Amino acid sequence: MAIRRRSIATAIVALVLVGVAGVVWWPPAKQQQQPRFGRGGGGDDGPVPVVAALAKRSDVPVYLDGVGTIRALNTVTVRSQVDGKLLSVNYTEGQDVERGYVLARIDPTTYQAAYDQAVAKKALDEATLANARLDLERYNKLVSTNSIARQQLDTQRMTVAQQEAQVKLDQAQIDNAKAILDYTQIVAPLAGRTGIRQVDEGNIVHASDANGIVVITQLQPLSVLFTLPQQQLGDVNRAFAGGALPVDAFGPDNKTVVETGELKVVDNQVDPSTGTIKLKAEFANRALQLWPGGFVNVRLRINTLKQVVVTPTAAVQRGPSGTFVYVVQPDSKVAVRPVTVSQQDEVQAVIAKGLEADERVVTTGFARLTAGAAVTVTNAESAPAPDAQPAQPPRQRRRGAEGQQRSEATPRASTSTQQ
Repeated sequence: MAIRRRSIATAIVALVLVGVAGVVWWPPAKQQQQPRFGRGGGGDDGPVPVVAALAKRSDVPVYLDGVGTIRALNTVTVRSQVDGKLLSVNYTEGQDVERGYVLARIDPTTYQAAYDQAVAKKALDEATLANARLDLERYNKLVSTNSIARQQLDTQRMTVAQQEAQVKLDQAQIDNAKAILDYTQIVAPLAGRTGIRQVDEGNIVHASDANGIVVITQLQPLSVLFTLPQQQLGDVNRAFAGGALPVDAFGPDNKTVVETGELKVVDNQVDPSTGTIKLKAEFANRALQLWPGGFVNVRLRINTLKQVVVTPTAAVQRGPSGTFVYVVQPDSKVAVRPVTVSQQDEVQAVIAKGLEADERVVTTGFARLTAGAAVTVTNAESAPAPDAQPAQPPRQRRRGAEGQQRSEATPRASTSTQQ
């Protein structure tokens, strides 16, 4: 039994040794090589696919952005100037009214009586004055014959003067009574839109009522008050000295310009608590897209850069040494080009130095790029246009460009496949 067990153990050890030898000496399996994009541009690695765009020369406006409050140029709370019963309300809420439109009427009975009384009083005093003048004329004749004392003539002259003054006083009372009578018709002091009615027909109104009858707001035109940092005040004043500056107001999406107005006033002092300057712009508000009391984003155009080099903002990259772009060379390799950006927004960047017009810059596909890497541009829009093309209508020109893109895309695809 011991000999048998020893034989079995020896056989097991032999099998283990054979297995280990097989693992060590067995030829390794061939690994499937995965394609990778080249870093140096050449060899068996394919070019890096990128999206590129042409740098162009264009006029670029310079804007300053701010947030403003919409205000009506004129707002009036219409109140009664006399006390009385409100007989009628002649407007509907939200109605546009012209200056002088009769909004409501107050019972004029007592005020009409006061006016008639003043007119009658003047007629009475005018009759008394006429009689005094006749007496004065008789006294002048009698004094010339020494029939009466001269003192009596002088007294009569004073009486005539008193009566003339009384007539003037009566006329002033008539004018006052007429004005009060006219106040029974409540008219619009300016053209605008009426708000919600404050008093209903049949109520007694008073001149001391705080709420009034209705509020009229002028909607066309209106103004926007907005602020800018005091550091931008110098640029604004220099531009404003050259003429009117346009101001754009944006809609709720903060992208659509709903109205364009003009800058009217730059405030005469900086707010020391916020370090901002207040400005006022006026808008015609033709489409009634702006409403008093609301907030609106605005931008003030202070300058226009003429024929500067612009690229998509996506093309500008930032590194330890500053901003740079990847320029596609004629041999389909990219070069790293340091650039100086004078201004940019979410769409385009103005390149002050480092790039020329009609050079192609990469806008998408930066992760695999290094200087000198071979690339293939996947969008035909970035290809330079031929020097001379026959003029076509806009619609035909767009179709021609699409056809050209399709024709150019096929050779590029086949070239990439061959590589």
